[in-house]
Amino acid sequence: ADDNADAADSLCSLLQMAGHDTRTAYDGVHALEVAAGFRPELVFLDIGMPRMDGYEAARRMRALPGMEGVLLAALTGWGAAEDRARSRAAGFDHHLLKPAVPAEVQQVLAEAAAA
Repeated sequence: ADDNADAADSLCSLLQMAGHDTRTAYDGVHALEVAAGFRPELVFLDIGMPRMDGYEAARRMRALPGMEGVLLAALTGWGAAEDRARSRAAGFDHHLLKPAVPAEVQQVLAEAAAA
């Protein structure tokens, strides 16, 4: 989920080309709606989104039935120590900075596949 549609769509396309089943959302509210119906194993969430930021979306996603163990990765432009601490407190497993470093994304994907 990312309010930058180009960024969200690009990551979605790359993941699909690698054989992953994906869904895209463009804000936190929509991310929750999509997750409730799709039940993903891994979610990449931007932090600074309209209607509901990524921190709140992560907290609410973890509260959805069957989503307690979802792997959550923040993919954001916010990288200060306080941003990383807030993402951990909200339930994120990873905090990646934009633009996404392919090796870091691959590491998160490998962790999800191993889980």
